[in-house]
Amino acid sequence: MSQQANITAQTAFGEAVVSGNFDAFDEIVAADSVDHDPAPGQGPGPDGYKGMFGELRDAFPDLNVQVEHLLATDDELAFAYVISGTHRGPLMGHPATGRKVSYRGMQISRFDGDGRLVERWGSSDELGMLRQLGLTVT
Repeated sequence: MSQQANITAQTAFGEAVVSGNFDAFDEIVAADSVDHDPAPGQGPGPDGYKGMFGELRDAFPDLNVQVEHLLATDDELAFAYVISGTHRGPLMGHPATGRKVSYRGMQISRFDGDGRLVERWGSSDELGMLRQLGLTVT
């Protein structure tokens, strides 16, 4: 695939996350896609992403992901981002706090020749998010 095709696929993935249109993952994510850094309880493939991002959007209905830096090759894409939102639903067993969060993360995505996500490596500052919500000891 070309760099632009990978950017297009990753952009569609991000739009699905922000909009909550998780059915788009069926076209964007390979059925045997591997997430090397899955959320607790996250399953494989498109359904795994639907569950993970569904829980995140339930907790942060105004979820926003802003890509700040992006690098692409013919089969991989790496990017740095900022996630923001207001905690309005349950998250990891904690009730909504009403607090706003903004935290950083990075991800590497690998795509197959059909433009489907086949591997993902990523890390977000979840401890920073929890601190902003007042859910951890500082």
